[in-house]
Parts: sequence; structure tokens; C-alpha cells
Amino acid sequence: MKFAHLSDCHIGGWREPKLRLANADSFCLAIGKCIAERVDFVLISGDLFDTAIPAIDSLKMAVEQLKKLKDEQIPIYIIAGSHDFSPSGRTMLDVLEQAGLAVNVARGDELADGRVRLHFTIDPKTKIKITGMIGKKGGLESGYYHYLAKEYLENEQGPKIFLFHSALAELKPKGMEKMEAMAVSLMPQGFDYYAGGHVHVVNKVSLDKYKNIVYPGPIFPNNFSELEKLKNGSFVLVKDWQIEHVPIVVYPQVSIEVDAEQKTPSETVSSIKERILKNNLKDAIVTLRVFGCLKQGRPSDIPWNDLLHDAYAKGAYCVLRNTFALTSKEIEVIMVKEANVEEVESSLLKEHASQFKLSEKDVEDSRKLMQVLSAEKKDGERVNDFEARFVQECDVLFGGC
Repeated sequence: MKFAHLSDCHIGGWREPKLRLANADSFCLAIGKCIAERVDFVLISGDLFDTAIPAIDSLKMAVEQLKKLKDEQIPIYIIAGSHDFSPSGRTMLDVLEQAGLAVNVARGDELADGRVRLHFTIDPKTKIKITGMIGKKGGLESGYYHYLAKEYLENEQGPKIFLFHSALAELKPKGMEKMEAMAVSLMPQGFDYYAGGHVHVVNKVSLDKYKNIVYPGPIFPNNFSELEKLKNGSFVLVKDWQIEHVPIVVYPQVSIEVDAEQKTPSETVSSIKERILKNNLKDAIVTLRVFGCLKQGRPSDIPWNDLLHDAYAKGAYCVLRNTFALTSKEIEVIMVKEANVEEVESSLLKEHASQFKLSEKDVEDSRKLMQVLSAEKKDGERVNDFEARFVQECDVLFGGC
């Protein structure tokens, strides 16, 4: 018995064209490895696409790859993740299933007592029984687990796999402590493998009656920080329940960090140039992070375009820079230690809460409201779907008032 476990492909997710293409190439490479390994079936535990209505090019590429698996008689078992749903509840996975390219295993019916009984899909070759639960934005799928008739799943005999697209409170990695998560105990016990998604980490663990809880990591890093941390994508191969994480390297990744604390712009430029010259950037995805407080001058005094040109001259495939934490004594700013926009907003809200007599709940509601108001229309998303999604998120925030 051998199967592959993929998750968080986020096809079409990057705005940068070169990285969107690298993401697609990574997915193609993963599918190619699945075929080369002659797996019995493939699991995809959510977020195949980055948006509910993907761009035509992204959809075409995904269909071509899934068709390759079908031609090799390798079934694909899938669930919807938080990025797969449109506000109407529809998902492109319905189209893929109708076309015979995948089987959605998150299906069931409502019992007389109001609980939900999930059904098993039986893989015809291995006879493994597969089921799962969808993922929703903001961890809202956890509410479904409270109505799950777990005894039907736990009493089922034979080898079983459960797909889920949720963060688990017991397994939240460092740096993701504030992520919405649910308790492991909400899932049914006694399965042979728990195919996780949503959390972009590479992890496998067993907890009491929950063995082989596995997050394969994303097929390709989804943002600047993930490029720095993960370096590349990955998926999982499972042979006779032995788990192997398989890296997917389309392009090498090089991280350059420069501390500009108490340096002049020219000294900072020298440090960056030194790092560029020192590293092998041939066909590499390069992340350039510059941080600290300049002792004179401004960040705008640094010739960023020239530095990026130097990196491309050494053969870099794509260069991204992050200067969010770079400031100057000449600029009056509020200094924060947080590394991303969401954390900065939370920090500033807490700092000024007393001035406006805000309670902790007011601060949290304000933070969530800013997240909703900062939403942008996704690639390929229709205006009506974007507006409906915005209204739905506001309803969730304000309790449907």
C-alpha cells in the first residue's frame, strides 16, 4: 500500500508572475513524483486553489495534472479548504468531481437528532476507507465537529483515513499561537492516518488515540516569511503506514538578512552588496530582508533598484525584498517588534486602548474589523462574489446583526 498526501497547493496564489509560475511548477513536480512512485491514490487535504474561482490558466494547469493521475488510474480523494469556497458555498471541486477527476470525501447526512454522520469512500484497490471534514475561513469548521456523530466513524472496522483542514490547539507551532484552532479531541479517534491541511508546517505526531497526525506542508511557500522558513514545498509519501516527507525543489532559495542598526545608507548598501556577491544566486529565489534603525539618512536613500539589478545580474530567478522593519532616526515612527501588518495593528490597538477606554473585547473586535475591511478582490473572483464574501464576513463578525 502506498499513497501520497498533498495539501495547501494554493494554485494561482502569488501575485508575482514568476512565483505564481514556480508554484504551478511545484504542483506539476509533485504530481509527476506521485506517478513515478506508482502510488495507489492521492489525498489533497484542502486549498487546491487559492481562490474559489481560479483564473483560467490556473484551472487549466490543475486539470491537466489531475487528468494525468486519472490516466494512470490513480484516484484523487479531496476535501475543500478555507480558500476553496465561494460565499455561496460552491466550490470548484464540484466541477472537478463532476468531470471524474477527483472524489470529494467530505460527505454525509443529518441524523434525526441533528448530528451529522459522515460517509466513507472506499478505495477500490487498497480497500482503505476514507472520509473527512471541510475547512472554513477563520476556523469556523470547528462548529461542525461539535455535531459530528463520531461513534459511527470510530466503530467502523478496517484501515481508515480522516482528512481535515484545521489547526489543532495541541500542535500550534511557535509563531502561530494566535491562530484559531480546535482541540484534537473533536476529531474521531482510532483512524490509521489523519491527513491535515491549513497549517503551513511540516509535521507528524501521534497523540494518545490519534496516531499519524500529519501536516505535509504547502506544495510551495505562500509568502515571504514562508520562503525564508520553509525554503521549498513538500508533500508526504506513505508506504505501509511509514511516513516520508518529500521536498519539492523547483528553484533553490537564498535568504539574505542585513542588520542596518546604526548604519548609514551607504554602509547598508555595502553590507547588502557583500551578501549578494557572497551567495550563489544562480536560478535562485532570493529574499532580501533589511531591518534596524539607520543612524542617518532615510530608507529611500538606498538605491533598491540597483541592488535588485545586482542580484539579477548574478542569475537570480526572482528577488523579493522586505524593509518593513527598516526605519531611520530622521523619521518619527512608533517602534514595534512585530514582523507583519496584523501583529503591528494589534500592537497599536493595545497601546492606545486606554486612551479610548477600549475593553479587551473592543480591541479584538477592532482587529477583526480591520482584517475584514482590508480584504481585496482575489484573482479571478467576480465582483458579486467578492461583495457577497465581504458581507458574509461582516455578518460573522457582528453576529448576524
